[in-house]
Amino acid sequence: MAKHSAGILMYRLKNDRLEVFLVHPGGPFWAGKDEHAWSIPKGELSTGESSLEAAKREFEEETSMAVNGDFFDLGTLKQSSGKQIRAWAVEGDCNPADVKSNPFSMEWPPHSGKTQSFPEIDKGAWFGCKAARQKLHKGQVEFLDRLLKRIGYDEEGKNR
Repeated sequence: MAKHSAGILMYRLKNDRLEVFLVHPGGPFWAGKDEHAWSIPKGELSTGESSLEAAKREFEEETSMAVNGDFFDLGTLKQSSGKQIRAWAVEGDCNPADVKSNPFSMEWPPHSGKTQSFPEIDKGAWFGCKAARQKLHKGQVEFLDRLLKRIGYDEEGKNR
């Protein structure tokens, strides 16, 4: 059965340009990876939880910042792994320097028998549309396109 995740694509308008807030996954696998490694803050739904509730909870768990506002649905995308991600967009602002993520544990180095703790997210940042297309995991770029269409901005993040 496919896993279901939900996330938030936060955006802001700065100097008449659209910017989106993305996060970089923590842990040794993602260290040193940048292009197509970033994501919207997201995670799996808990039993009985709506996708919007899960998206807000995951945003806060991954960034330590609550998110509020007028959310709108960007729909669902199926990832190459089979996972389905439903995204919600909201206009907002946050300081990437304030990102403090919840930790996860894993055996590291592999087959060492040692367990280490890593932040789920090691950093967050604001990106213009062109940079976001290069940073975002390829399976999530469509969320950016849906956001631009919904708010009437072109693919460079300018008001039409």
